[in-house]
Amino acid sequence: MRIKLSCTPVLIAMFFSLILGVFFATFPASADAKTIELKMATDSGTKGTPSGNSLDLWAKLIEEKTNGEIKVNVYYQGQLGGQQEIFDQFVMGNIDLMINWPMTSYDKRLSILYTPYMVLSWEDALTAFKPGGWLNNIFVDLFEKIGLKYLACWPEGFPGVATKGKYATTIEAAKQLKVRTQPVFPNDITMQALGYNTATIDWNELYTAIQTGVVDGDSGNIIFWDYEYFRDILDYFVHTQHQFITAHLLMNLEAWNRLDPKNQSVIKETAQIVMEKQFSEAKATDEGYRKKAIDAGIEYIALSKDEKAQAIKVAREKVWPEIEKVVGPEIMSQIRKNASKP
Repeated sequence: MRIKLSCTPVLIAMFFSLILGVFFATFPASADAKTIELKMATDSGTKGTPSGNSLDLWAKLIEEKTNGEIKVNVYYQGQLGGQQEIFDQFVMGNIDLMINWPMTSYDKRLSILYTPYMVLSWEDALTAFKPGGWLNNIFVDLFEKIGLKYLACWPEGFPGVATKGKYATTIEAAKQLKVRTQPVFPNDITMQALGYNTATIDWNELYTAIQTGVVDGDSGNIIFWDYEYFRDILDYFVHTQHQFITAHLLMNLEAWNRLDPKNQSVIKETAQIVMEKQFSEAKATDEGYRKKAIDAGIEYIALSKDEKAQAIKVAREKVWPEIEKVVGPEIMSQIRKNASKP
């Protein structure tokens, strides 16, 4: 028995919809049909600062080398929250790319970055942090465990202690001073080992804290930050050089895995370009801001050879064992093996 079907307009429309669906499923849309948007941020540095400029450069390079297939939206310091808040958003995947000074709340072993007197020269730092370097390899592994892809470092240099009214170059003299430390282990115990009293204060509250005498100054930053933000209330910068300060160029691992190999290569290549540019310029930039600080009335003081040797000895004897309790003997053995010789 045959059944006669009438071709109503509705049936005809359904038929052509089915045909079109099969056609577009068989021939996918061009890659240019949908731009990939990535959110890039930093927790420290406004537009026009060294980190802000590197953020802009990285975004520009990514867009150029992907021929616009990837569009990068840039957010500077404070636009998406404070340091801990923005790092939380990064780990959760709400931010895709960062130039970041990592918080240790997800893995305290990241605190090895702040190991005092671990590297003592720019040359040793480059050896440690370049691709394949001993510190680079450690950070690749640690960041992956919290869901972040390690791409490169972003070096700033060696920090000091900037104070108002008085200063110290010896452990004994430092006992008369109270300085702000960042809320990251082991910064507080490092400065305490060097003789200072400490207070953990958020960056956004530091100006008022120095101005009102809650603390005598700042510790753990290169001279750029103290000049740029506090030059009207600071008198001295003692170049303790107790750490090598570097940020990191990172990507959220899930966002990384969503990219095809071609775009992953672009992200990695451009991060290396930004790192190499920063390594070539950071030392000169630091020296330039040192001159600016001196011209602004801040007295620059370098530790004597004996004063620095004593600081290195005390920090390694008192702070390194505490770091080992957190990072474990395997990582600490690598630090002891590869650290700069005094």
